Amino acid sequence: MRTRALGTTGPQVSALGLGCMGMSALYGEADRAESVATIHAALESGVNLLDTGDFYGMGHNELLIGEALRTAPAALREQALVSVKFGALRDPDGNWDGYDGRPAAVKNFAAYSLQRLGVDHIDVYRIARLDPGVPIEETVGAIAELVEKGHVRHIGLSEVGADTVRRAAATAPIADLQIEYSLISRGIEESVLPVTRELGISVTAYGVLSRGLISGHFTAGRQLGTGDFRAMSPRFQGENLRHNLDLVEALRKTAEQKGVSVAQIAIAWVLAQGEDIVPLVGARTRERLAESLGALDVTLEAADLAAIEEAVPAGAAAGERYPAAQMAHLATR
Repeated sequence: MRTRALGTTGPQVSALGLGCMGMSALYGEADRAESVATIHAALESGVNLLDTGDFYGMGHNELLIGEALRTAPAALREQALVSVKFGALRDPDGNWDGYDGRPAAVKNFAAYSLQRLGVDHIDVYRIARLDPGVPIEETVGAIAELVEKGHVRHIGLSEVGADTVRRAAATAPIADLQIEYSLISRGIEESVLPVTRELGISVTAYGVLSRGLISGHFTAGRQLGTGDFRAMSPRFQGENLRHNLDLVEALRKTAEQKGVSVAQIAIAWVLAQGEDIVPLVGARTRERLAESLGALDVTLEAADLAAIEEAVPAGAAAGERYPAAQMAHLATR
């Protein structure tokens, strides 16, 4: 398994990471035994970066990862690096109620995550979204105190803009920024990516298959279950969906000429954007994990990249990546 560094201050991680959210929340039912088996398969293949959030299934995902680590062979357990997002507030009905980045809350969230995961430290810790009522310096400063005490190894950021990245990096060393990046979500290229590269901060890219939209497996007639985020995602609605699936079919032609799957060429495109970018794949089964890992064997030449760009030009997607209220919040960062 090839590796990449998480910035100039972070650890060496596998060229692909495993995003575990879908094993607990937002994308319909998942099989617990298969989820644990998929995490084990990822570790066995050399994937060492496991990404989660303390609010994924209200702690379910951390408990799941804790179970997977506890039941994995010792050598695999020791190589695992866990990245945790915190701060999202939820109620017993699963509703969302903002974010809490106060220093006392940061330490409280960390204490519970350590217990659920069954580990003595968190490898990368980050607030999931900026708390507009708390300066990023205070939130990052609290994580820095956790680093000093050995409870956290590295500080990360999530879904913030260039100015916030600069302010955070001036407060403490930042290993990486987790943010959505894919063929149809390229917003970071204009202002965010230049700043992370200037400061030596890597990017862990989530949504590389745009929640399955550009995986090559999603169909227009697919029925989405209750609680599936995609049922309210603008890119999965009506004419937007039909337009976006047309883009996928154009990409499929390029993938077939290369002898790979749509998912593999989409992941390979993200990998090709720089050694400072680590794609997170959201595989929930061993079958989908194996397909995603195949992207590591795909070499994209200049002609391939040009063909991909022609099939899916920057800005070609129809619909925002989140509903309007969430996009408005992101725009303030």
